[in-house]
Amino acid sequence: MMNGVTYKNPEFFYLLLVLIPMIVWYLFRYRKAGASIRYSTLKGFSGLSKSWKHYLRHLPFVLQLAGIGLLTVALARPQSSNSWQDVTTEGIDIVIALDISSSMLARDFQPNRLEAAKNVATEFISGRRDDKMGLVVFSGESFTQCPLTTDHAVLINLFKDIESGMIEDGTAIGNGLATSVARLKESDAISKVIILLTDGENNRGEIAPETAAELAKTFGIRVYTVGVGTIGTAPYPMQTPFGTQMREVEVKIDEETLQKIADITDGRYFRATNNDKLIQIYEEIDQLEKSKMEVKEYSRKDEEFSRVAILAGVVLLLGLFLKTTLFRNIP
Repeated sequence: MMNGVTYKNPEFFYLLLVLIPMIVWYLFRYRKAGASIRYSTLKGFSGLSKSWKHYLRHLPFVLQLAGIGLLTVALARPQSSNSWQDVTTEGIDIVIALDISSSMLARDFQPNRLEAAKNVATEFISGRRDDKMGLVVFSGESFTQCPLTTDHAVLINLFKDIESGMIEDGTAIGNGLATSVARLKESDAISKVIILLTDGENNRGEIAPETAAELAKTFGIRVYTVGVGTIGTAPYPMQTPFGTQMREVEVKIDEETLQKIADITDGRYFRATNNDKLIQIYEEIDQLEKSKMEVKEYSRKDEEFSRVAILAGVVLLLGLFLKTTLFRNIP
């Protein structure tokens, strides 16, 4: 906890300088206000007592100065910050960039890579209710399936609609990452994150993955890259004259590029070789981001100017009342 008062517009305190000429003018006028009479002796006045009005004759002017001072403080807009709090709110914007190329239909994951990625991502989204999240999909090109939103139900429904073959086939990692950066670059969140999941090598697109990574770094975006696929070969459904048959195909993931993207953006690279490992990776990313935010603090500031303004009005009115009633005939 911390206690203190700050001022939104401290430049208004310069108005207090107006009190100096007011005081000078008051003293000058007060000295000139009284008439002088010469007496040969003051013995006849020695026993007279002065009234309370004499001792309080400067009170209306003092109240006037106090009222102007308080009004100046109100214009400076005081704000109390007596409630610093440690918070666990995330304040994170996350975009998931998902590869939907045809190779994501390989069945080294159950039921296949794409469906496994969708299921795990859906669980991840459900567990981060305080964050804004979005979805970008890519294969031969990329597009935004869902912009940043706090409506996670809509996002999850859009995840379910994803299918391989929605766009031209291929693996444009750079384009997918660049589109994700475009969704986050205007964000004012405390932390901006991209989770990029792919199972192949960059072979399409106009933007190189390293270039997109440098762009992400420029906007303070951290990228977690996930390579999806077993080591060696994976069963892949292929169309033949005899129907769909499973064939073993080589798993080729450009881990060097994915690691480089992570390094450039201060993120991390993960390799998912099965469903359980993919779940563990999302859990680790979840904890990494939460641990970063648990040390953040914020201060709730309360506006105090209205109270000060009311007090200033009361003091000015009291000074005016006294000046026009009890001290009306006192110079």
